[in-house]
Amino acid sequence: MNRSLIKYAYILYFFLFSMIINGNVMLDKNDKLSMPLPLPYDGVIYTTNELNNFIEKTIESNKQPILIFGANWCPDCRIFSGTINIPKINDFIKKYFEILYIDVKRYEINMDLIEEYGIPSQEGVPRVLVFNYNKDLINNTTTAEWRTARDRDSQEIFNFFQEMVAEKKD
Repeated sequence: MNRSLIKYAYILYFFLFSMIINGNVMLDKNDKLSMPLPLPYDGVIYTTNELNNFIEKTIESNKQPILIFGANWCPDCRIFSGTINIPKINDFIKKYFEILYIDVKRYEINMDLIEEYGIPSQEGVPRVLVFNYNKDLINNTTTAEWRTARDRDSQEIFNFFQEMVAEKKD
């Protein structure tokens, strides 16, 4: 009995140690997408000034700004948003980030705003832009990574957000 208990203690130790090395919070079987998937895009047309104000106010509130360009017709956008709504992920997001969903409709509105951040305006959503506390876009080479969200699992999306947490400004 004691050997069995010691064996399980070692397994638990190595599991916890691997989580510390990895540094990511892991999802479990209870962390699943809820149906129906959300419809987060509202058709609002934004100006560059409004986006800059959102970024400023978010940083002032000690959180990192995230802009997510997408549309409600897009299954990848809805899956990505639905994953963000998983309670464990949502709690993490609320602690570190503030998200603004920006509707592109059928690539007919708000597309020029992507170019404001040095990213070519092209089709394919969601486009996820994460900023640090200095207003720098910190994932400028991977903003289109989630256009295949339907092929990813929730843990991958959660890991992305965990890796995007920046050090707070002085």
